Amino acid sequence: MPDNITVAGVSVDTRHWIGGRRLASAKTFTDHSPIDGSVLGEIARGGPAEAEAAVAAARDAFPDWAATPRSERARVLHAIADGVEKRIEELAVVETTDNGALLRSHRRGVMPRVAHNFRFFADWLLTLDHEDFETRGHTNHVSWDPAGPCVLITPWNAPLMLATWKVAPALAAGNTVVLKPAEWSPLTASLLADIAAEAGLPAGVLNVVQGYGSEIGDALTAHPDVRRISFTGSVPTARRIAASAAANLTPLSLELGGKSPLLVFADADLDLAVDLAVEQYDNAGQVCLAGTRLLVEEPVAEEFTRRFVEKASALAQGDPRDEATDIGPTIHPRQLEKIDGFVRRAVAAGARVAIGGHREDGQYYAPTLLTDVAQNSEIVQEEVFGPVLTLQTFAGEDEAVRLANDTRFGLAATVATGDRERAERVSGQLVAGTVWVNCFFVRDLQAPFGGSRQSGVGREGGTWSFDFYCDLKNTVTAPKGWNHDHG
Repeated sequence: MPDNITVAGVSVDTRHWIGGRRLASAKTFTDHSPIDGSVLGEIARGGPAEAEAAVAAARDAFPDWAATPRSERARVLHAIADGVEKRIEELAVVETTDNGALLRSHRRGVMPRVAHNFRFFADWLLTLDHEDFETRGHTNHVSWDPAGPCVLITPWNAPLMLATWKVAPALAAGNTVVLKPAEWSPLTASLLADIAAEAGLPAGVLNVVQGYGSEIGDALTAHPDVRRISFTGSVPTARRIAASAAANLTPLSLELGGKSPLLVFADADLDLAVDLAVEQYDNAGQVCLAGTRLLVEEPVAEEFTRRFVEKASALAQGDPRDEATDIGPTIHPRQLEKIDGFVRRAVAAGARVAIGGHREDGQYYAPTLLTDVAQNSEIVQEEVFGPVLTLQTFAGEDEAVRLANDTRFGLAATVATGDRERAERVSGQLVAGTVWVNCFFVRDLQAPFGGSRQSGVGREGGTWSFDFYCDLKNTVTAPKGWNHDHG
């Protein structure tokens, strides 16, 4: 196979990046664009041998990178951010072609955020400290020691941004990394390897291996030299990773599925509430944080539904490279089939289609709203990961909270209300890692991010990231016992 493919005019190396070198594999897999199903190229398909080589490279590079002063690690991360900013257009067009998300979003928001991820953790590293404290005259000094090689397994819905949420703090902490991108959207991870090398990141500090799920994943997550595993994806895959990591007691950070509620109270600004609800179709609904369960207070439910259907019906669906497009394609034919299956089963069980409910040409699914759904139904309880929302009504606060919390997930929640006290009261009762009040998807890297229940384990962001990617050490020093006579 050729070592490079050209995607939207950009050359992308299809081989792994291991130990500062490009390495091919005996097998490949085909990468398709979800926009039109076209073949983008054949990608190196790694297995246990590539996993072993990548972990070995990360292990060998770890001592020197861990010993590199914080200021120098920060300088390299800023250089990576510089490289990202120089190539925003290339990264944007490649990722849009590879995963189907809107090009305008990649240009204006996603790729600039990728650069910010590196800058934020580089700067946070330089402020990371803990004030010494005393215990009966003894001094306690807390330090963040690099943990070792980290395996980072990332999803397809926002490939580069979600990868760098993990890569940046792991590198800043002094660890080395083996990044395994999703096989449905592997291309920008390869470009990241190029950018990191050009920025002066030493060989072996960042390694990128491509492959199908368990073919390479099991070898990575079960490896005894791996010191941390971070994964974003589905609950079933997380269970497999956890079982694989258990033999070595490797610490895990897991950001998993969601079935988040969006609560609309009768005192809410209804236009704002409708805008927030329609926003849940972002990225064709392929967002783990999306508030896919609309819970609306009975007195305003009819008017809310009318306004929602009107606004959602005006969304433009089509080629994500078109500036006017609001919703692009789903990532893969299997995902499209999964989405359609959820909707067909829901309708068969009695759900009413208020809007959408069908496939469009190609890998596109119409923005869908289902009403008349039961709380214990599959469509309300399971993550669809597509442009499909449900709407239920409630009679008061207690019922709203009960319905909101009645799933096995707990990733996020959104509350629309004009009553500040109610917002505080309800937010305090919701089971969620993040609660947005009268807003959605406002993220600050200083804040903890993660899920409750089966939405995940652990938190990322700010100091929480360093707590995970480091071994925290407390050094206790006695006030006496020193030999000051050194001649």
